Amino acid sequence: MKTYLITVNGVSYEVAVEEMGGANAPALIASAPVAAAPKAVAAAPKIAPAVKPAAAPSGSGTVVAAPIPGTILDIKVQVGSIVKAGGLILILEAMKMENEIVAENDCTIKAIFVNKGDSVNSGDPMVEVQ
Repeated sequence: MKTYLITVNGVSYEVAVEEMGGANAPALIASAPVAAAPKAVAAAPKIAPAVKPAAAPSGSGTVVAAPIPGTILDIKVQVGSIVKAGGLILILEAMKMENEIVAENDCTIKAIFVNKGDSVNSGDPMVEVQ
């Protein structure tokens, strides 16, 4: 039997594991919190509401790329729409949170590369603005 000290979210647990032999997985024998003061948990990094633009494929506009992987919940603009700085372009769901993607400057929507329900990866182009 081996005893391990495991810390999860700042709480330490003493765990005893017994090897059962053969191809069987180890069995958890005991698990009890160890008396210790919880450590401070670092705050999660903030996600910027506006996306830093990348180079446009057409060369005449600016591409708004996905800041994180997620699913497009809603597109609030159409091609040709004029959007003021800070205006809502689309909503990207990531990790059960709705992230509003907004315009950095006054712009016109030149192209939309995604549809409602599409999955995007970090850096994927979503909208081209001019």
